[in-house]
Amino acid sequence: MSSEPKSVNDANMPPLVSMRGIDKIFFGSYANKGVDFNLKRGEVHALLGENGAGKTTLMNVLSGIYAPDAGTISIDGRDVSFRSPRDAIASGIGMVHQHFMLIPALSVWENMLLGMGGIPFVMKKHEIVARIKELSKRYALSVDPEAYVWTLSIGEQQRVEILKMLYRGTKVLILDEPTSVLTPQETRDFFVTLRVMTEAGHGVILISHKIDEILSISDRLSILRKGEHIGTVNASGVTRETVAEMMVGRVLRPIKRPDSERHGPTILSCARLSARNDRGALSLSGVSFDLAASEILGVAGVVGNGQGELCEVLTGLRSLDSGEITLKGDNVSLCTPREFIRRGVSYIPVDRKGMGLVPNMNLKENAALKRYWKKPASVKKIFLDWEYIAGLTGELVARYAIQADSLASPVRVLSGGNIQKLMLARELSEAPSVILAMHPVWGLDVGAAEFVHERILEERERGAGIMLISEDLDELMELSDRIIVMSRGKIMGTVRRPRDATKEEIGLMMAGESMEATR
Repeated sequence: MSSEPKSVNDANMPPLVSMRGIDKIFFGSYANKGVDFNLKRGEVHALLGENGAGKTTLMNVLSGIYAPDAGTISIDGRDVSFRSPRDAIASGIGMVHQHFMLIPALSVWENMLLGMGGIPFVMKKHEIVARIKELSKRYALSVDPEAYVWTLSIGEQQRVEILKMLYRGTKVLILDEPTSVLTPQETRDFFVTLRVMTEAGHGVILISHKIDEILSISDRLSILRKGEHIGTVNASGVTRETVAEMMVGRVLRPIKRPDSERHGPTILSCARLSARNDRGALSLSGVSFDLAASEILGVAGVVGNGQGELCEVLTGLRSLDSGEITLKGDNVSLCTPREFIRRGVSYIPVDRKGMGLVPNMNLKENAALKRYWKKPASVKKIFLDWEYIAGLTGELVARYAIQADSLASPVRVLSGGNIQKLMLARELSEAPSVILAMHPVWGLDVGAAEFVHERILEERERGAGIMLISEDLDELMELSDRIIVMSRGKIMGTVRRPRDATKEEIGLMMAGESMEATR
């Protein structure tokens, strides 16, 4: 890729977006401090930085959610001031969030109109559908305008979100972690779409933690650290290691995974597991596998293909329709969550604020959640020994380098990385024999992800059996001893030597092809 974007720019034309000297202050602290950022026509410009670096705040300023405390914004060389997101949309700024803003019960064309002003009382459906089809063809975003959103795949829903922005006349598209829910094949198609858009003169701002993907699609990269602009570089002239160092301010240590493939005895065995989701539909169908001590078993699959329900049945949070779970030789299929905890099963859920921790409770209270009913945290099963809990929490905070004002601080004020560290510290503090880690570095920057991966490898060396559920194939292929691939609640195949496999092979199984058909 050339160092200059493939754009429709004239050298004398102003940038599509220019942000100069942006300050944003919350409670006396700078979230952004003197940040400069510009986007050219026809380019993909990536925005990188650690959690808390100010990326989202800066984009919230650009999309009208926040007003800057200082600085100016120009669109097409004209200074603008946004009072609301509607003002930003009117100026051609559109943002596709990581969690899609669609109504499942409505059709694609109906979702296109949500939040738009000036809609006539009597809508001409055929004109709307025709416009959607025209945009779909022009930007290679194939979708049925009359399909209901709940019937669409995750990749198709993402196309609807982008089409919705294009339908509104968006010139600048902000994408937050756009490939986190896509297979490698869908990601490749998505990047083709981005290039079609930039060749038509649109500008794309890409927020992502996947540095390799960013380097493959972006024209330029801007890095923020602690709210300040560290630098902007051409993607073609920089390495992954240099970008990571600019983000965290130090050289990252490579993952040192032991080459030994010797594992202990089988510690967890699942036979023909079937279970239903919250809507009553079958989400697990005949799932069988074994997990050994000192093994990392990767679970690959696009989100929503039964991985969450699998973790829930393995922790007692969801009932089985059929099948059997054996833990250390004992049938635990009917055990309660507390019994799974007592038997040494730890769960690191993807929803760290909703399921993993209680945001309004402080660090000490959250640290006690998995042990408050037993000694030494509990006194006579009625009272809590807060002195012991405070000492334990202090040890965990020090060991895991958790940044918090005090042990009495509510968890909600911590950054995403520190919240994840607190959950890891609690879940690993009692030396569990089985660890279920679901997307453990989701939404974390490269520095925090490095820390999490090191802890997972330490637990493997200690002898724990670990199930690593992730959508990041690089993470799975680097850390896992074996990988099982799930699609529509079934296991499509087992990759026994992940570092010798290809992403395309795994991606096809994620899309529903069996291993035999893939080969």
